[in-house]
Amino acid sequence: MAAVVHSFGQTSQGQPVRSYSLENKNGARAVLIDYGAALQSLCFKDRRGEPVDLVQGFDSVEGYENQDAYIGATIGRVANRIGGSRFSLGGKEYRLYPNDGENHLHGGKKGFDKFVWQSDTGEDFVRFSRLSPHGEEGYPGNLRVSVTYTLTNSDELRIAYEAISDADTVLSLTNHSYFNLDGGGSVLDQQLMINAQRYLELGPGLIPTGRALPVADTPFDFTTMKAIGRDIEADDPQLRLGGGYDHNFILSGPLAAAAYSQRSGIELRCYTDLPGMQLYTANFLGEFTGKGGRKMGPRQAFCLETQLFPDAMGHYGFPSPLLRAGEKLSYETVYKLSLK
Repeated sequence: MAAVVHSFGQTSQGQPVRSYSLENKNGARAVLIDYGAALQSLCFKDRRGEPVDLVQGFDSVEGYENQDAYIGATIGRVANRIGGSRFSLGGKEYRLYPNDGENHLHGGKKGFDKFVWQSDTGEDFVRFSRLSPHGEEGYPGNLRVSVTYTLTNSDELRIAYEAISDADTVLSLTNHSYFNLDGGGSVLDQQLMINAQRYLELGPGLIPTGRALPVADTPFDFTTMKAIGRDIEADDPQLRLGGGYDHNFILSGPLAAAAYSQRSGIELRCYTDLPGMQLYTANFLGEFTGKGGRKMGPRQAFCLETQLFPDAMGHYGFPSPLLRAGEKLSYETVYKLSLK
């Protein structure tokens, strides 16, 4: 069944925005919007057969325009933080917009999350694309980028990224969905496993120091399932710095993470060919009203942001975000849903 397209309102500048609904044979449903190439809804039936919307979002484009938490959006050109809002490439320094103190976060003043993307649809997918012009937010190169969401009959939401630039540039894309496997309330009792033996140490401004620390015997050890909230209030300098978890984990394989809710019986597994994943427990999320009047706030969701490492251009040995002119970038993240 092809995507069902509806109006989702219009932006404050008068641009029309549309939603695209995909449904598989099992009744799972994903709704995407072309504003921010965002995941607006992801519904899956719980153990009682009732549909649960697993991601935060809004009922109209106004909600997305009036928030700065990147809810559900495609993030670019570079996800996460760039220290000092600058990087060097080919002997030239590029200065970016500082929108997180002195640092550059999630693409800057107007990142990919604040544009209406072009779209095309198929039987089980929606593809969003745009041209990011040379100089946008300070980045070099005319960049053509696309993100394709596919909902399979195996209850997988597949997110595939492709990009090509006419000049050397840097690029690290991610999706910034906020998950709650109960559809609402605190996520601190929900279980999480992260397939990582190390994570990146953070310094001031939540910029990596360049050191990779072992998770063993620390609150960052998610190598076996544990409640998200079990150690979140531990007396740990890294947790204090982030106000909870806001850290990049160095993945040990294509299975990045698994999350589970005893209440709903829903399990979410995350697979990726990217080397890192940012766990964010919505520590800085303000109080807001989302879809259907649902009240949202801090620690009522978690993000599993698969990506390259933060501030990668500033650290020797980090996986490089460099995209050479004419080279094609492609990677994929899969969120697989099931009942346990």
